[in-house]
Amino acid sequence: MNQASVGVAIATRDRAPSLAHTLRHLLDLPERPSVVVADNASTDGTRDLLRRDFPQVRVVSLPANRGALARTDGVRALDTPYVAFSDDDSWWAPGALSRAADLFDAHPRLGLLSASTLVGPAAEPDPLNEVLAASPLGQAADLPGPQVLGFLACASVVRRSAYLEVGGFHPVLFFGGEETLLAYDLTARGWGVTHCPEVVAHHHPAPSPRNGRSATVRRNALLTAWLRRPLPYALARTGELATEARHDPDARQALREAFARLTAAVRARRPLPPDVERAARKLDAVAAAIAATV
Repeated sequence: MNQASVGVAIATRDRAPSLAHTLRHLLDLPERPSVVVADNASTDGTRDLLRRDFPQVRVVSLPANRGALARTDGVRALDTPYVAFSDDDSWWAPGALSRAADLFDAHPRLGLLSASTLVGPAAEPDPLNEVLAASPLGQAADLPGPQVLGFLACASVVRRSAYLEVGGFHPVLFFGGEETLLAYDLTARGWGVTHCPEVVAHHHPAPSPRNGRSATVRRNALLTAWLRRPLPYALARTGELATEARHDPDARQALREAFARLTAAVRARRPLPPDVERAARKLDAVAAAIAATV
């Protein structure tokens, strides 16, 4: 791999110790990638830490918390053709970025690569790995792995030009389950989104639960439906969430927050092309079948 081929973009907020641990891993990689940290207005001394201990890391100091949009600020700050995302609790295995660059070089239509994720000190495979590997969308002849419409952001690598072409992560969603919409938008523009298990990322999430995460993910799933799926589908998903909200506090919170953003979602609405909508429905059917067995 040309050492200038892949850069790493990290969005962070108020997690200085975890970020420092991540940066040590990334800076020790044999690929020696350029690393950009987009700081979402941290108040815990993150910027002082970066200046003091990591002067080789470029910092984009944002005046307010931009959520997942900070990743786009990081992408814009890099000039590498490919950009790997890390969170402040994740990093790439040695050699993973070289392998990713080779795959992008060999497959010009590849827009986003979803890696295998190993979780925690025991490096347990993330259950999402198997789901992505078994994608019913199959593998196109000009892509290196099964086609997918979802991924884990901190275990993904993008072609910078493709990512910027579609606008990156969407501002309506802010953060939480934002990956599906980006996969939709890349696929709608003709870019390939695939799972490549030979590329490996490590993820060490904090053991404590993330308050409000369930409501945020459900909110963004509904907003994604309004942004890109057919109107009857979006209305049906709204009705389902409203029914759940009668007895589920997380669903009530998700519904309230979705309604607060609904006008913006409708204004930005751009339904998927028919072939991508068919792919999305195929994945919906598989997800429903799996849920029915749980």
